[in-house]
Amino acid sequence: MDFKNNKPIYQQIIDYCFNKILAQEWVEEGKVPSVRELAMELSVNTHTVLKAYEYLQAEEIIYAKRGLGFFLAPDATAHVNTVRREEFYETILRELFNEMDRLQISIDDIIIHYNNRK
Repeated sequence: MDFKNNKPIYQQIIDYCFNKILAQEWVEEGKVPSVRELAMELSVNTHTVLKAYEYLQAEEIIYAKRGLGFFLAPDATAHVNTVRREEFYETILRELFNEMDRLQISIDDIIIHYNNRK
């Protein structure tokens, strides 16, 4: 976790979980680390991990099995991909287009630059 980052720690934990899911390090229907395990791994408070897990449960990305822990939902990867795409379009792409406007960079400039990097 980047404690100097302006993004709240629980949101950084959510991003961490999303990365684990998209990298297929956490498999659908598989057990995910317990709140305590993840807190120890990331060196954060268990309450902060719990807040992240509560979000993941509310979004139906993980679910709890009483007495067994948390598990990844069967469609978690697709759901996370959708959430990440929305975030990309709403945040990253918007910031990119604003910067392109400031620097007077066109889409065609981007395409040429992208094709030349190969």
